[in-house]
Amino acid sequence: MRSTPPLYNETHQSRAAQPTAYEDLLGDAIERAYGQGMTELDALVGYLNASGPSGPNGQPWTGAVFEQKMARLAA
Repeated sequence: MRSTPPLYNETHQSRAAQPTAYEDLLGDAIERAYGQGMTELDALVGYLNASGPSGPNGQPWTGAVFEQKMARLAA
């Protein structure tokens, strides 16, 4: 008899709402940066500033702004 692994929800499966268009664009940009080997915060922030989308309220990305945005999205 085969046993099935216990069921669980991934974090994104328990969201209250679908991601916004901005969140989708941001996620796509982060994936492109990672795909190009950019895993350090400064490189990632530089990529976002060069390619978009802009930071919250149209401001440029900084390490602190990126970390705050990621913390809010992960909440």
